Amino acid sequence: MASPQPEPEEDGSDSSDSSPEFPPGALVHLPGRGTTFMRKADGPPGAPTLLLLHGWTATADLNWFRCYKPLSEHFNVVALDHRGHGSGVRSRKFFRLEDCADDAVALCDVLGIEQFIPVGYSMGGPVAQLVWRRHRRRTSGLVLCATSSYFSTSREERLGFLGLSGLAALARLTPVQARQRVTEQFYLQRKIVEWEPWAVDQISAHDWRAILEAGRAIGNFSSRDWVGEIDVPTSVVITMRDRVVPVRRQVRLFESIPDAEAFRVDADHDACVANVKQFAPTLIRACKSVIERAR
Repeated sequence: MASPQPEPEEDGSDSSDSSPEFPPGALVHLPGRGTTFMRKADGPPGAPTLLLLHGWTATADLNWFRCYKPLSEHFNVVALDHRGHGSGVRSRKFFRLEDCADDAVALCDVLGIEQFIPVGYSMGGPVAQLVWRRHRRRTSGLVLCATSSYFSTSREERLGFLGLSGLAALARLTPVQARQRVTEQFYLQRKIVEWEPWAVDQISAHDWRAILEAGRAIGNFSSRDWVGEIDVPTSVVITMRDRVVPVRRQVRLFESIPDAEAFRVDADHDACVANVKQFAPTLIRACKSVIERAR
């Protein structure tokens, strides 16, 4: 993702001195699962609910902070930190994307939300697909952004994700202080100059053992055997200059889901942050398309 800094004003002035304006947030206990951080923004009366699912190494805020306001003008919005990310659920269990899907639905249970539309970005795409597969009755539709039904096919890709597995195993065996130092070396040292303080705080809260295990889970994920069974209205937002999730994989995802609709953004994988003026209206159209078809 791009550095989460406010965009320059139209007159060229830079407004990066202030933190973004966030919707209300709270730590929420998910019975039997743990505690996570969530944000909730109420939309117009009777509006459907979007369940925002962020990407790998991000948090709800880092992924969606520029989209909260435009989305909440049309929809109810709920977002959460995935386990191990930011202030998400902490667990000694091995990281599974299925647990992230169940966490998201458990949050909706706590909030009393029966029906929702999962909106998954990058890693959030597999989570959204798993929400549909594991909780079909609750899923009104799907919006899948900058994502795929699989992430590893080449030898180089498989070796890269295998390397993450080794780092994750090391993180499990390393004392807390050393893991914190690895966190700083792995990420913060390179980013602290260019990221806003609020963003650095969120990144520094990561459980990097879980983050590394999440990388392995992404590499092992494939829904190709069942993605064609998705039976709810689906929109696929394709980031046409994506250097992280190849466009051909995003297109194959769209082609694999019956009656899906494609929406294109001429931007890289960080479109939700770096190109929000193009991305947010496209995402709104994609969500509205799902809602209209669901009716």
